[in-house]
Amino acid sequence: MFCPQCGQQQVNGIIRFCSRCGFPLDGVIQLLSNGGNLPMYRTPDEPMPVSPRKKGVKQGGLLLLSGALIVPILAMFASFSNFVLPEMLAALAAIICFIGGPLRMFYAAVFEEGAPRPVRMYGAGPMPMPQQFAPPAQHNALPPPPVRSQPSWRARPNTAELVNPPSVTENTTRLLEKEDRTER
Repeated sequence: MFCPQCGQQQVNGIIRFCSRCGFPLDGVIQLLSNGGNLPMYRTPDEPMPVSPRKKGVKQGGLLLLSGALIVPILAMFASFSNFVLPEMLAALAAIICFIGGPLRMFYAAVFEEGAPRPVRMYGAGPMPMPQQFAPPAQHNALPPPPVRSQPSWRARPNTAELVNPPSVTENTTRLLEKEDRTER
């Protein structure tokens, strides 16, 4: 990824600020990860929508718990009456509540959608769904900025133009001459 302000290539995509100019890169990372769409965050006072899965599990639990209240009441009515109808209602309520409640919770947990994503995208219409067997789309980083030449500096003067560097043989010869003088 390149910094959009100065063009410095970043070491990795986790860096939060440009290493050259200090530009905050959090927004750039979010733009690249969302395919160029700006994320929209919820305000703290906005209620979170309940997912169908959570709603179904709640319904099943409520049905199961209501069965613990309704079935004994219908059974008491059936014991005091001489009609068959209250007994049938008690049996039907027991089947619906104690079998239907857990089945509703199981169906919601397995087959219904989970919670929606916490971030919604701006856009005119709904986001297109990716194809199931298509390769994932590649999100490229921003292209590098055009190369700008630095202001021209005065060339550093070469001060060793007058004297050639000594060769290896000259240094060796000097050392040998020193040895000859010390031996005498």
